[in-house]
Amino acid sequence: MHPLIQSITKSQEKRLPPFRVGDQIRIWVKITDVGGERTQAFEGIVIRMKGQGASGTFTARKISFGIGVERTFPFQSPHIDKLEGLKSTRVRRARLYYLRKLSGKAARIEEKESSGPAAVDTAAKANPSNVDKGAPAAKLETAPS
Repeated sequence: MHPLIQSITKSQEKRLPPFRVGDQIRIWVKITDVGGERTQAFEGIVIRMKGQGASGTFTARKISFGIGVERTFPFQSPHIDKLEGLKSTRVRRARLYYLRKLSGKAARIEEKESSGPAAVDTAAKANPSNVDKGAPAAKLETAPS
């Protein structure tokens, strides 16, 4: 690509948070109505990412009232107000088209284990026996027999 074109596209790039195929995201989309402009959330799973930079797109899929809805967004769309990553999942495919055939619990994807402080809290709640062995244990009172 010509350096001039690269510099122009680089200056006009919109900064989106990093996300991958399989992640559950919420996209705030600007919608123009008769009364003005409003934002509407589209929450779904990223099933495809294509291209990169100004010409790249991603497709998100959600189930709305039992019907599958897919929407393709350009990365640099002026209609995207903001984008939030809700859940990061572990997938081994670049295209998740197989989700189109699945419904209900079968369409769920396994969540990726994170290594942040929230992961430590959830691990402690799930299995309190392996939490800090050096901490003093709480005394349990038993009723006399």
